[in-house]
Amino acid sequence: MRRQEVLKALGIFQRATPEHLWRMLRPADRHDRCTRDTLNALKEQGKVRVEARLKSGHQLWVLTEKGRKEAKQLLPRNVRVSALCRQAYDAKGKPVPGEGYDEHAAAVTSTAAVLTGAGYGTPLSWQTEIAHRLPYGYTQYADLTMRAPDAGVPAMLLEVDRVNEPVDDLVDKLRRYHDWFELLAPKADPAKEKVARRRGAAVHDFRLWSRIYPATGREGYVPAAFVFTGKTAAQRESRMQRLEHAARVYFAGKPYPGRGAGVTAVDYHQAVPVVVTELERITADPAGAAGAVWRRLGRDEWQTLSEALDNPDGDRLYRVELQEARRRQAEREAAHREAQRPVCTRCGNKFSDDRWQETTRSSWSGEWDRLCGPCAREAADRAEAERVARRQAEEAERAAAEAPAVKPRSRFGITRRR
Repeated sequence: MRRQEVLKALGIFQRATPEHLWRMLRPADRHDRCTRDTLNALKEQGKVRVEARLKSGHQLWVLTEKGRKEAKQLLPRNVRVSALCRQAYDAKGKPVPGEGYDEHAAAVTSTAAVLTGAGYGTPLSWQTEIAHRLPYGYTQYADLTMRAPDAGVPAMLLEVDRVNEPVDDLVDKLRRYHDWFELLAPKADPAKEKVARRRGAAVHDFRLWSRIYPATGREGYVPAAFVFTGKTAAQRESRMQRLEHAARVYFAGKPYPGRGAGVTAVDYHQAVPVVVTELERITADPAGAAGAVWRRLGRDEWQTLSEALDNPDGDRLYRVELQEARRRQAEREAAHREAQRPVCTRCGNKFSDDRWQETTRSSWSGEWDRLCGPCAREAADRAEAERVARRQAEEAERAAAEAPAVKPRSRFGITRRR
């Protein structure tokens, strides 16, 4: 099993030292002795060889043609096998140490090793020099691509920088990644994609990157990480600050369209989340790459990778703030409506909703509509009583007027003559 692990790792990374392989494959071991024993056993089988000895004293191991063939069989088909490092010979037929390995390649392998050792996937989670072709004739290669969904990072692009190239070159890399993320997928409808831009994550369904990389599980494009190493800590810090200042347009996000007052959340759906770290910081931290050794550009604090990639000020905050803004708007509207509520001209009390609605529906306006419900009912009862009394009086008067005159009679029932 150990031999297969080593073959697969060398198949992906082409070259590695025993320390790299130990940190990547067996981080729980106390040292790299078992890894060195495995390499020596594979060397006896003709599957690996020592290409060179580095200035640090570490041996640099590569696959032989026989070992590469076996590694290709062991690796999944979707994992690209690195090119074979062929043994060079001098004029006398003696092997010549390889010269294709430089400090940048060592830093790339070290980065993969320390992240894998911290639980970010396995050696199969990594690929090197993945091409991102752009329509204007440029291809942006990523030093490393990582897929570690079990660690909360479905995909991430990594660039390793030894503080030996202009910061503008790093900004250009980020710009090209941003351009690539915005490429339309084949047969995608540009008009629908344009509409989807206003709908947050919906736009990614029309983009090429979503056909190649898994969904990030967060807002925005696939995150990019810059791993700095070399020179002094002050130089590395200065470099991170300059990158942060120059590349803000690609990672900072935008205000939500049409947001109201009190909404501070940021729309990251079309931004590239960018985190930075240092190999020296990772190796000095007891938790390694799993510790608070990552900083999200745009933030000040050092966090774990999961915390740095998270967006607490994105969609989640937007939903909370939007709900709060709607609540405040409803309160303002309720206060405005309450200020318009009629007051009874008789008792001074405010109208109930039902009474207000009743008077609003009425097409006739008079004294009656300026009374609250109880006063209106009391007035109605009093008016009804007065109406009944008047009617009774009128009926009595009418009855009296219509009654025939009564003639007086004698004691014996004979009408007296006058």
